[in-house]
Amino acid sequence: MGTIIIIGMLVFLLVLFAAQGFRIVQQAETMVIERLGAYHRTLDSGVNFIWPIIDKAREIEWRYIKSDVDGRTVIKKEKITRIDLRETVYDFPKQSVITRDNVAIEINAILYFQITDPVRAIYEIANLPDAIEKLAQTTLRNVIGEMDLDHTLSSRDEINRRLKSILDDATEKWGVKVNRVELQDIHPPEDIIGAMKKQMRAERDRRAAILEAEGSKQSRILESEGFKESEINKAEGEKRAKILMAEGEAEARIKVAEAEAAALKRIKEAITADRGSPAQYLIAIRYIETLKEMVTGKDSKVVYMPYEATGVLSSLGGIREILDGVSASKK
Repeated sequence: MGTIIIIGMLVFLLVLFAAQGFRIVQQAETMVIERLGAYHRTLDSGVNFIWPIIDKAREIEWRYIKSDVDGRTVIKKEKITRIDLRETVYDFPKQSVITRDNVAIEINAILYFQITDPVRAIYEIANLPDAIEKLAQTTLRNVIGEMDLDHTLSSRDEINRRLKSILDDATEKWGVKVNRVELQDIHPPEDIIGAMKKQMRAERDRRAAILEAEGSKQSRILESEGFKESEINKAEGEKRAKILMAEGEAEARIKVAEAEAAALKRIKEAITADRGSPAQYLIAIRYIETLKEMVTGKDSKVVYMPYEATGVLSSLGGIREILDGVSASKK
């Protein structure tokens, strides 16, 4: 009976010993095993076996940031033996930094990093999360200290890129890869915000005034161009009208001259047939028309007689004889 009890106890101890030696490691996790205080090996995902008592998982300090039921941020620290190899998001609390133009602003940043070498992450640095946070804070102060406020507010991508480059180089010896750094919020002081609002309002007013002036200028240019085109068209129309009028008057004079020429030709034939003088007839006709124009004007008065009035009268008598002769021949 005693032998059975001893065997049972030995079996129980063996099972307990074996149970203490089994380690199940989940995917994207690992454990660093030390044998008698020295690094022995790194466990892979799946079922692993270690020797109890002489093999032990190395504990590291880790820091978690969580929110409680009231929405307040709570920082929790604990010791862990399983190292998460996935990308980790670390939200840094707000910190005050000073720009190159001596403006104190508050900045909240987010850091995305991933452990690529668990051995170096344990043995090269103590308390990795705190080290990354302090490094990010000091680096952020240095980067913002080289920039003015306006440049800081308009250059988030540049700041993120510079922070990532510096942090990635500094954490490489710790077995950490910094993938991204993002600035969440940038809060200038209230008086600076008020001044920026006034500046923005003034800038918008200036742009509005410039746009209004440009619109007025363009309107005047278009109006002057329209007036210019209108005057040119008007001048072209007047020119065309005068040309057409002159052409019409020329054609009318040609027609009148042709009619007078035909009339004179017939008169000449009639006068020549009766042995009269065509020249004397024309002089008498023109003289009579001139006298008519002289006496038909407004306030016109005739107070003289032409010197050659007797010649004209004789011409009129000749015309009468010619006309009488023409009438008699027709009969």
